[in-house]
Amino acid sequence: MKLTLGFSPCPNDTFIFDALIHHKIDTEGLEFDVFYDDVETLNQKAFRGELDITKLSYHAFAYVVDKYVLLDAGSALGFGVGPMLISKFEYSISDLKERPDLSVAIPGKYTTANFLLGYAFPELSNKQELVFSEIEDALLNEKIDAGLIIHENRFTYQDKGLKKILDLGDYWEQQTGCAIPLGGIVANRRLPEDVQHKINRVLRRSVEFAFANPKSGLDFIRSHAQEMSEEVMYKHIDLYVNKYSVELGEEGRKAIKLLFDTALEKKIIPEIKEEIFLTL
Repeated sequence: MKLTLGFSPCPNDTFIFDALIHHKIDTEGLEFDVFYDDVETLNQKAFRGELDITKLSYHAFAYVVDKYVLLDAGSALGFGVGPMLISKFEYSISDLKERPDLSVAIPGKYTTANFLLGYAFPELSNKQELVFSEIEDALLNEKIDAGLIIHENRFTYQDKGLKKILDLGDYWEQQTGCAIPLGGIVANRRLPEDVQHKINRVLRRSVEFAFANPKSGLDFIRSHAQEMSEEVMYKHIDLYVNKYSVELGEEGRKAIKLLFDTALEKKIIPEIKEEIFLTL
């Protein structure tokens, strides 16, 4: 059975999917037609229900729960992993609250990063969507006042002379005490339930293989990591791939539910009527 699969070219995704798409594990007869896209493009594809399996932002997932169910394996949750709000010049938290007209680059309207920005700074109104990899340059060229960075940019912004305003992951953790859910892997509800479970088993197997053989997918990871050094690639992986990537567990599910409950309370997302988690 061949299924369409979408995930980002970032090291955390290529790390966990390497064994699955290269048949280093038993895929139980599943084959995959792979699409590599940035997270907001994947979110948009999910809105259209295009893919059988896809990575997407948890914020975006709230809008497609009727189309997709969340797998127990493959998620990116954790402490100290959230997006960061940065700038070229010295801006304080007060500056942003008092000057809602400051321009802020975001990596996509439906990213969890943008949800967290709205959670911390609901008054900000001048947001500009950019591909996440373009945000640092936009700041350096003074095209925007502040930028919301995700992924490996956490490790590079200081080297470019950029400054942190607020770590939004830390802010969420201080407010809630929970890990921050960033992105998950979902399966299309049109697939039979036994196939959804098979995908989850195979994905978990792939994550476990990656943990047991962390250098096995190095060439594959590097081929999609642009000019990233091996050190930065594995810092990225260590940050976003953890126990929640093997299985959500009670803690992970609690964090996701809290994210959705908070977003619903603040009227950021629509009411969710379907069960979001794959029944185990």
